[in-house]
Amino acid sequence: MYKTQVFVNHEGDMFRTRLTHSLEVAQISRGIARSLGLNEDLAETIALAHDLGHTPFGHAGQDALNQCMQDYGGFEHNFQSLRVVDVLERRYFNFKGLNLTFESREGILKHCSIKNAKQLGTLGERFLNKTQPSLEAQVVDVADGIAYNIHDLEDGFRSGILTVEMMCEVVLFQKIFSEMKLIGKSASEKIIVYETLRRMMHLLIDDVTQQSQKNISSLNISQINEVRQSIRPLIELGQAVDIGLIQCRQWLKKMLYDHKRIKEMSIQAHEIITFLFDHHMSHLELVPADYQIDHNPERGVADYISGMTDRFAINLHKSL
Repeated sequence: MYKTQVFVNHEGDMFRTRLTHSLEVAQISRGIARSLGLNEDLAETIALAHDLGHTPFGHAGQDALNQCMQDYGGFEHNFQSLRVVDVLERRYFNFKGLNLTFESREGILKHCSIKNAKQLGTLGERFLNKTQPSLEAQVVDVADGIAYNIHDLEDGFRSGILTVEMMCEVVLFQKIFSEMKLIGKSASEKIIVYETLRRMMHLLIDDVTQQSQKNISSLNISQINEVRQSIRPLIELGQAVDIGLIQCRQWLKKMLYDHKRIKEMSIQAHEIITFLFDHHMSHLELVPADYQIDHNPERGVADYISGMTDRFAINLHKSL
């Protein structure tokens, strides 16, 4: 709840966090899975767990921790999410982790470096052989992109960084916004923006459902092995809408993620993560026992820091 999506927690209570993002991805994933007749529970499980390994301060925190860990194997938040459910969560007598199914663990591991994939046995084979994961994992991958593009537009607008005039540079937004202005002539600009974003999300979900159904039907897919051996993902947006979403993502990077206000937060995040890593590497006795489970103390430090919330990291940095 107190982990950054784009805006650090103290920027305001009404911006998305890792928790609300994960809930939105889960909602979208269940809806698409239901429409395609897939396993809704599996899609929801993957969606709820897909960002468990993310550091405080979003991607800035991940980049900083990865830099700190360069001499020790690096840090990947997807790989860390799997580590959380496989190793770090300890709830049972007989095994480490949560004893999740192969399909759940496969879906959580959205991306993985070749080096890390080689450590994972069967689970890492698809990254080495360039095969596909389950349809449910593919659904969550697409739902993740839909969720963060829409909610980052909304949070950027709410923060005042993005204006309506600026957002109309996004082709998908502009087309629907023009229609909504005609329909809601007496509505406030804010309501028209929210209605536009709602319909934009509906368009994306509808498109991915239709295109994916076409892909599955045209290839006559009926077994999981056929899904895995497919050359490309079967769950995808149609070409025209996909181009629009790519344009939206690139525009958000330029206008929101690279904005001075966000960059300043990123610089502060980098300083905090780097200080905490260096300090705990020099004082390993400060790392809680729950994280002292490997022969590699640096991995325990990374586990500890990546599990922190923004406000815990900020307060710990201040106290030290």
